[in-house]
Amino acid sequence: MPGQPGLLRTLIEDLDVVVARDPSLGGRWEALGHTGLSAVWAHRVAHRLYRRRLRTAARTVARVARRRTGVEIHPGTVLGRRVFIDHGASVVIGQTAVVGDDVTIYQQVTLGAVGWWTDNHRPPGARRHPVVGDGVILGANATVLGPVTIGDRSLIGAMATVTEDLPPGARVYAARSVVRPAPALRPVPDAAPGADPAPVSAPVPDAVRVLASAGSW
Repeated sequence: MPGQPGLLRTLIEDLDVVVARDPSLGGRWEALGHTGLSAVWAHRVAHRLYRRRLRTAARTVARVARRRTGVEIHPGTVLGRRVFIDHGASVVIGQTAVVGDDVTIYQQVTLGAVGWWTDNHRPPGARRHPVVGDGVILGANATVLGPVTIGDRSLIGAMATVTEDLPPGARVYAARSVVRPAPALRPVPDAAPGADPAPVSAPVPDAVRVLASAGSW
């Protein structure tokens, strides 16, 4: 990622990329209510507070954004330009993650760490989360764990899990669901023309028979 522009220009780029990539929107005014845009804009502010060591304020902004949008981005995460989060529900991006320019992230994507049982043994300040290159597409429910590097223009399909480095242009797909033919249905015989349907008789409990014979109704 080259040098970053000013905050205002970055926010305008974020707005324009939402309009460009979401065909359901009619223009900028409608895009202002986009969930993913709200999450990205909130993170832009939180990250600047975080870099100035105003960590309590940064976490407060991130917490409010998570409650309003369903997107959890740690204030320490580095987001590139024109990052597009579609739908946004349940997206999680960890503290030391780096997301490049022109990245598309769909719902339920996780850019996370392996776990405390591994991270607690890393040197202080070591990276625990992925670095995502420019132009990467992360499909719905894709999961990338650990300090791995995803090459530029890679595509990680829906439901796929990545725990190792990927070269530029890589394609990762989850296993497809197994589709089997439906079981054969047993044919139901038709009744003879004009015949009444056969009555359905249910067994009568013994206690009911006793009461009926004794005239206790």
